[in-house]
Amino acid sequence: MQARGSYNAFPSCLLRLTLLQSGRKKGYDEKVDTFQAMVLDKAEDQTKLELKQLHLEDLSEGEVTVRVAYSSVNFKDGIVALQNQFVESYPLVPGIDLAGTVIDSSDERFKAGDEVIVTSYQLGTGHSGGFSEIARVPAKWVVPLPEGLSLRESMILGTAGFTAALSVQRLEDNGLTPEQGPVLVAGATGGVGSIAVNILAKRGYEVVASTGKTNEEPYLKKIGAAQVIHRNDIIDAEQRPIREEKWAGAVDPVGGKTIQYILSTLKYGGSVATSGLTGGVEVSTTVIPFISRSINWLGIDSVECPMDQRVNVWNRLAGDFKPTSLHDEIVNEISLEQLPEVLARILEGKVRGRTLVKL
Repeated sequence: MQARGSYNAFPSCLLRLTLLQSGRKKGYDEKVDTFQAMVLDKAEDQTKLELKQLHLEDLSEGEVTVRVAYSSVNFKDGIVALQNQFVESYPLVPGIDLAGTVIDSSDERFKAGDEVIVTSYQLGTGHSGGFSEIARVPAKWVVPLPEGLSLRESMILGTAGFTAALSVQRLEDNGLTPEQGPVLVAGATGGVGSIAVNILAKRGYEVVASTGKTNEEPYLKKIGAAQVIHRNDIIDAEQRPIREEKWAGAVDPVGGKTIQYILSTLKYGGSVATSGLTGGVEVSTTVIPFISRSINWLGIDSVECPMDQRVNVWNRLAGDFKPTSLHDEIVNEISLEQLPEVLARILEGKVRGRTLVKL
């Protein structure tokens, strides 16, 4: 990962000295020579994911250098690291989320000692990502850690939590209230699903959680689900465009035949927020539920979400949207060395809740 842009002309020894001096002003004893990172590389059409020692000049360019405290594991990370989708260039440090402390910044908005969050954009796909003890990122991607969240909590949330919160906000912006009836959450044991269940329950909604893991019913009820149903109950196997009205709203990180079913069962004026594709990208429906029930199909994009909206959602995650289950029920913590195994398990649908990578 050769650095690109202005950092090519900035000698690594000078940058290390700058980081050391900047850190000492804030009470750090920060000497950055080498650090560990999980690196995805490709040679002769063969890819390899392995833990390596890197130097600062190995990282992508950016104005803000961060000592990473935590990253997190998302379904997209598995797709990048093991299926090599979305990868723009090799070698690459994957990891679409990170939280940590600024140790150097050429952008006046950030200074050494600031605690920050970076998620989405090209992080971990076209730019060195969060599975690294040190990260260097563009300042325009950086969100100051909101008051009310710790660095660890921010990565328990991560892109999954941000996506869940953005989904709930969009549903409420389109008129959803608890009095209108039950809200369905598909893929409820996943990262987006688990956090959506908890946020909705905290806000007074009757949450119906769908999962293929029948043994997880106690977990889902503990985090707020009023009812747990099997995922096969919400799959459109008959290609029916309209069914009995059931849901005032829905959070859909699944797609495919699941969203087909949801669209056919939304109540009049109801909305579904779709953010994922674990169930497939192809959807077959008709205009009938849209024009006969005035429903809304809301697309949720966490990657290029504008910064003003991004900051607002993170502030809500530190406030009225903050889940009640951030420390026990939905969290598993691992090291960089354990990462490849967990990435494989998340693609197999065997990971519950959120997995943190502690750097």
